[in-house]
Amino acid sequence: MDVVFMGPQSGAMETFETLVRAEFAPKNTYLNTASTGLLPVRAVDAMRAGVESVAAGQPQDMFADVEAARSAFARLVGVPDRRVAAGASVAVYTGLIAASLPEGAEVLTAEADFTSVVNPFHMRRDLKVRTVPLERMAESVRPDTALVAVSAAQSADGRIADLPAIRESAREHGARTYVDVSQAAGWLPIEADAYDYVSSVAFKWLVCPRGVAFLVVPEDLGGLIPVFAGWVAGEHPWDSCYGPVEELAHSARRFDESPSLFSYAGARHSLELIEQLGVDTVRAHDLGLADRFRTGLHGLGHEPVAAPGSAIVSVPGLGHLQPELSAAGVEVSDRAGNLRAAFHLYNTTADVDRLLDVLSG
Repeated sequence: MDVVFMGPQSGAMETFETLVRAEFAPKNTYLNTASTGLLPVRAVDAMRAGVESVAAGQPQDMFADVEAARSAFARLVGVPDRRVAAGASVAVYTGLIAASLPEGAEVLTAEADFTSVVNPFHMRRDLKVRTVPLERMAESVRPDTALVAVSAAQSADGRIADLPAIRESAREHGARTYVDVSQAAGWLPIEADAYDYVSSVAFKWLVCPRGVAFLVVPEDLGGLIPVFAGWVAGEHPWDSCYGPVEELAHSARRFDESPSLFSYAGARHSLELIEQLGVDTVRAHDLGLADRFRTGLHGLGHEPVAAPGSAIVSVPGLGHLQPELSAAGVEVSDRAGNLRAAFHLYNTTADVDRLLDVLSG
C-alpha cells in the first residue's frame, strides 16, 4: 500500500511516488547518491530566488534559512537545535575535535574509513591513532582510548557499523564517541543523542546543496575548543564583527562556520522534504531497491560486499565498468575498485533493472 501524505500547499492527498516525482526528474538512471544527492525542485527554486535577490540588490534574509536548516536537521537526528552547529565540511569538524584532544590521547578508527573522518587526527602528531577492521571496533576499545571515531555507513562499500556495540564499549572504557553519518542521514534513522559527537554533510542522502554540514555536540559542548570561531560564533553575531568575540554563543552555534548562504537557502527546503516523507519510509523504499539489486547480482554470478541493511551496494572488481555505464546513461561510482550503486528516494525498480541489464550485456 502506498504511503499517503497531505500536500503542503493544496491540502491534497499525495503518495510517496507522486510527491517524489513532483520534486525530481533525472534525465538518466542516477544511482550515485553516495557521491551527490539530487536536488529537489523546491530547493532549486529557493536558491534561484536567493541568487536573484542579491543580483537585484535586495538580499533575502538567508541567515533565517540557516536557522531553519539547523532546526530541521536537529529534528531528524533527535536532538535540540541548540546542540547543532552549522558549517560546510565534516573535515573541519573532525579537525575541531582533533584540536580539542589532549596530547597523547588515543583515537580508535576503522580501516579505510573516509578521509575526512580520520585524517585530521593523523595531522596531530602528538595523538595516538589506532586503526582496526570495522567489525572489530567495539572489541578494540581499551581503557586508554580517548575517542572512537567511525562512519555509520562506510563510503567505499556501504557496510554499517555496529554503533550500539561501539557505544556501549566506549562507555565501559570511558571513551567519547564520534560518528559521521554522511552516508546514513536521510535513509538510516539516527539517534544522535546516543553519541558524544555526530557530524554529517548534507549533499548526499539529505539531498541538500553542497556547502552544508552539521555537527551535534553534547549539552556541555563536549570540551571542544572553538578554534575557528568567527563573528557568527558570537552570542550576538552582529555585535561580534570587530576584534575578539567578547561572548561566544552559549550553544553549539559557537562552532558555526560562516555559512554558504545560497546553499542553506536550498537546504532548508531539502530537509523539509525528508521530514515530510519520513526517514523510515525512505529507508524501506531504498532498502527494497538495494535488495532487488543484490538478488539480480546473484543471478548474474556477482557477489556484492556483505552489507546487510544498507542502501549502498558495492561489487568488487567491477569498478572499472563505471565509464562504460556512464556512457550508457547509468551513473554509479568506482570506489576502491568496487562498482558502487546507491539507491535513494527518487529511484525506482526500473532503475535497478536498467543497471542489471547493462551489467548483463
